[in-house]
Amino acid sequence: MRYRNTRHNVGFKVLSKIAAKYRISIKRKGFSGTYGAGKIIGKEVILFEPLTYMNLSGAAVQAAGANWLEKREDLLVVSDDVNLPLGSIRIREKGSSGGHNGLQSVIDRMGEDFARLRVGVGAGHEAGEMADYVLSSFPRKDRALLEETLDRAVKCIEVWLDRGIKKAMAGYNKNISLE
Repeated sequence: MRYRNTRHNVGFKVLSKIAAKYRISIKRKGFSGTYGAGKIIGKEVILFEPLTYMNLSGAAVQAAGANWLEKREDLLVVSDDVNLPLGSIRIREKGSSGGHNGLQSVIDRMGEDFARLRVGVGAGHEAGEMADYVLSSFPRKDRALLEETLDRAVKCIEVWLDRGIKKAMAGYNKNISLE
């Protein structure tokens, strides 16, 4: 996969990390993506990775959601965010795309009422160079911080599943963990 280690793929990195922790294999194909089913802290989950172009991921999320979601509150979309510094995460109950085209595609298909976890990838680009920046790899000097951030994102998802969106927001939007 050409973009596997890029900033734009950090959402998949979070899913890979939580899948490994809970031994969920994300290898089944369907709904224009790959997915795996399992349990995280005792809750039945489906981890889904759209394989469409990022800017068209809403169609895949909508198709998968029509098959699996009982209610919109059960959906959490994990994405990169160039407006957050590397090391930051932010979980929200609903809202806008914040300029993220993939998130906008999901909003266009699903509406704004779903949770989203944004993972900061820093803003190290000049105007007009956004695509090059998000499709570039993390430099070696940032990899330790990236791993810590991915770990915090996994813990945030666990809190979201176990204690709800409000507790996850209270604990992780200020980069304070609820351990």
